[in-house]
Amino acid sequence: MRMHHFGIEVKDLETSAAFYQKYIGLQEESSFLFAGEKIVFLKEKEFRLELISSSEQPTSNPSSIHLCFQVDSINEVIFRFNENGIFPIEGPYKLENGWGTVFYQGPDNEVIEFIQIGGKADK
Repeated sequence: MRMHHFGIEVKDLETSAAFYQKYIGLQEESSFLFAGEKIVFLKEKEFRLELISSSEQPTSNPSSIHLCFQVDSINEVIFRFNENGIFPIEGPYKLENGWGTVFYQGPDNEVIEFIQIGGKADK
């Protein structure tokens, strides 16, 4: 078994899709209507993010959502976000195992973590 996608209910589908495309580098795979909901799938290699927007108020608590993307360099992520006026809500941290991590907030209050695996984590 392997994970196919991660889904988030969002307030503004276009804003959220643009955010994940611009800052995370995901590309739109498909979009459609299903049971009164607008759905967009964004993809990068094997990872898929499903953004869901309905005419009703989202039932989940988006602030409890946590996404984690593995990256080659935490410093490159921080630089790209800082250039656009987006600053970490937590970190960056260097973990005891040598991994580096930093946390940002997405457009619907979801927490987005970036993690650099391996012994050469940025300081």
